[in-house]
Amino acid sequence: MTVSAFLAPRTRIPGRRARIVATVLTTAALATAPAAVAADGSADAAGAKPTVVLVHGAFADASSWNGVTERLQRAGYEVMAPANPLRGLAHDSAYIASVLKSIRGPIVLAGHSYGGAVISDAAAGNPQVKSLVFVSALMPDKGERLADLSAKFAGSELNTALKPVPFPNAEGGEGTDLYIRPARFHDVFAADVPSGTTAVMAAAQRPISGAAFMEKATGAAWRTIPSWALVATRDKAIAPDLERYEAKRAKSHMVEVDSSHVAMVSRPDAVAELVRKAAGDNTPAESTMASTGTSRLVLACLGGLAGVTVVAGAGLVTAVRRRRAAGSGPGASL
Repeated sequence: MTVSAFLAPRTRIPGRRARIVATVLTTAALATAPAAVAADGSADAAGAKPTVVLVHGAFADASSWNGVTERLQRAGYEVMAPANPLRGLAHDSAYIASVLKSIRGPIVLAGHSYGGAVISDAAAGNPQVKSLVFVSALMPDKGERLADLSAKFAGSELNTALKPVPFPNAEGGEGTDLYIRPARFHDVFAADVPSGTTAVMAAAQRPISGAAFMEKATGAAWRTIPSWALVATRDKAIAPDLERYEAKRAKSHMVEVDSSHVAMVSRPDAVAELVRKAAGDNTPAESTMASTGTSRLVLACLGGLAGVTVVAGAGLVTAVRRRRAAGSGPGASL
């Protein structure tokens, strides 16, 4: 069979129409190829993942969540780690509640230490918050004071490590800020973190107003919202037995981790995994990078397939042009 016999009369089409054919072929190839794979191994769907909000506690700031934030972002989550004012439970909860209202879609809300009390109050009545995560945290019930809750179990060394510093209240009078003495910071707060790192953490710590521990909680979102709780078994700031008691009372999904009070700093993989479970993501953490690689491979294959299709279309255009230039005479045999 000759080329002219194979092409004629069906391929006697203008160059513009041939280019259209190539475009259609490329589109069809992309449409029938497998869907791109998201970083966590699931099909990529815009808006499918909840926003994760991470609330720090006393004597820390949002940077304490950096390791967890990096891992969650790598898994495809939108993450916010707002500054907790640390001025009082009612004030701080109202502030975090305002942050939550600025977010569209479902939310996974996590709190560390005093931040646990804040998120439980802030999330009350907010239907966007689908799950709560408490990391070595305080979880007061409605009407309960943090000072009373903290005294339920022995094991905390925090009170003996605190340094009170007076400050003037904006409305007049005087308040008291509480710091952890730098010499005690490593042992009480972050014993499994390198001392060089804890020295920086101690220097940059944010104090909490002592009045926060005397306020009564006005909400307990863990009573209506599913919760996950991490117990730090070597915690010297909040007694591990208190963390277990709170988690059982809240009927939380509880895990125990061999860490100091700051598990999100010393064990960010474990904390990120717990947050992902609270988000309904059960993909093993170690598969995240592999999934990302698979995603890139799929996209590369798609690109290659599209490239081959375009080249084939270009070849068709060239063949048509040569056919038109040679006229309608016999051509070379196939």
